[in-house]
Amino acid sequence: MHELTFFPRGDGLTLAELASLTGASLGEGADPALRIAGIAALSEAGPQDLSFFDSKRYSAELSATRAGCVLVSPKNVGLLPSGMPALVTASAAIAFTEAGRALFPGAVLPTPATGSHGVSLKADIHREARLEDGVTVEAFASIGPGVEIGRGTIVGAGAVIGAGCRIGRNCRIGSNVTLTHALVGDRVILHPGVRIGQDGFGYTAGPAGLVKAVQIGRVIIQDDVEIGANTTVDRGGVRDTVIGEGTKIDNQVQIAHNVRIGRHCVIVAQVGISGSTTLGDGVMIGGQTGINGHLTIADGAQIAAVSSVAGDVPKGARWGGTPAKPVRDWFRELMTLSELAQRGRSPRKTDE
Repeated sequence: MHELTFFPRGDGLTLAELASLTGASLGEGADPALRIAGIAALSEAGPQDLSFFDSKRYSAELSATRAGCVLVSPKNVGLLPSGMPALVTASAAIAFTEAGRALFPGAVLPTPATGSHGVSLKADIHREARLEDGVTVEAFASIGPGVEIGRGTIVGAGAVIGAGCRIGRNCRIGSNVTLTHALVGDRVILHPGVRIGQDGFGYTAGPAGLVKAVQIGRVIIQDDVEIGANTTVDRGGVRDTVIGEGTKIDNQVQIAHNVRIGRHCVIVAQVGISGSTTLGDGVMIGGQTGINGHLTIADGAQIAAVSSVAGDVPKGARWGGTPAKPVRDWFRELMTLSELAQRGRSPRKTDE
């Protein structure tokens, strides 16, 4: 069977063009006319591929690579194999990302699964929905009454857009997404299986058991947000759930009702954020972290992976652990426990 690729190579770019694009400089002896058509890891790259090196742990792969060119920082130029063409830049990883976007522009945004554009005859669109010109709706998508969708947006196969929702321009609504009680800005990406706007987990204990509370808020997703596959965002109970512009959310994240997330935050896979918690701008949350409800994590704070946050986190702080605390305190505790375990005695035991 022939090799199958979902992102075919184009004509590529010369080293001179890549240098101009990324702000890199040509390494000694590099041919500015050398054409690069793809990107690959050091161990898998071929003569037409661009790779990058930014950690000495990959020195063996660097010495054996067949890459046509390697992006490298000035401090690592001396580790390159003799005769290896290089582009020298302060940040090889950032330059590699920019080059990849230029070489494979079709991979930057999700495209229609069927490869076709326009409104499918198999889609169910309510007569009171309003779609601007240039909207794509794939087969078996369902769009309810009062929905408004801006031009350039793609609604994937099997997606459900509930009554009254608003979706801006140039958005990507993945296959089998459900979107209800929500207002969505421009250039938003919702990957397959995302659930937006369902009621949150809200109950009041009564004499006869738990009584379900109504959830009458909305979800507001601002411009340039990206939400990974199978993530859930509950609508607000008595205030809106809000995700600020530019925020990136990984797969399988749970965001509860009334949560407010600031701008340009990063939330990694399997994070759970309980109700009525507020995240400031630029907050970063590591994977598998749990955050209690009614907390504030202030601007620029960072939480290490697999942590449990039980209290407010100050601006710019770096916390981790269970319960989460400043990273220095957390590391000090871990070192103390490790030393005690190695000595095989408790801190209360004294020498006789």
